[in-house]
Amino acid sequence: MPMARRLTALVLALMLLMSGCAPPPPSPYEQVQQESSQRNAPAAVSREATQGSEFNRFFPPQGNGFERIYVQEKKGFAEAKLKKDGKELAMLAISDTISTPEAAAKFQNSTMQIAGYPAVEIGTTQTAILVANRYQVKVLSRDPSFTAGDRRAWIEKFDLAGLAQLAP
Repeated sequence: MPMARRLTALVLALMLLMSGCAPPPPSPYEQVQQESSQRNAPAAVSREATQGSEFNRFFPPQGNGFERIYVQEKKGFAEAKLKKDGKELAMLAISDTISTPEAAAKFQNSTMQIAGYPAVEIGTTQTAILVANRYQVKVLSRDPSFTAGDRRAWIEKFDLAGLAQLAP
């Protein structure tokens, strides 16, 4: 009996050793990753897109009880929350449409303007303009009290002339 136990222990030890040294099973996403990288798919963000940190200086300043909190910054995009008394009222965003030409296309037939730039209302909670045919400035209501008029007023608080000069 002790010999059978030893043999069992030896077999178990060998099985553990062999299974521990075996390569890990392939990731279910590995094949998809390989296929998508071999398609010569365009990059999600254009190399010419403006760095998101460049946009921060064009956002409206804080003050009069309003707090601006930057929440996202990446190539071609920057976003900030607009709060008052701890309550989130809106999201403020600037994006470079060089990577998403369809974002700029929606302004082509616009009859509305804000601060001299073509503007659009997107649904009932978003207002956007296109600056220098390149940069979309958008304000999104996050609270029902933040109206379309408020969104337009906050778009005008951006440094739009400075942003226009950023375009090549």
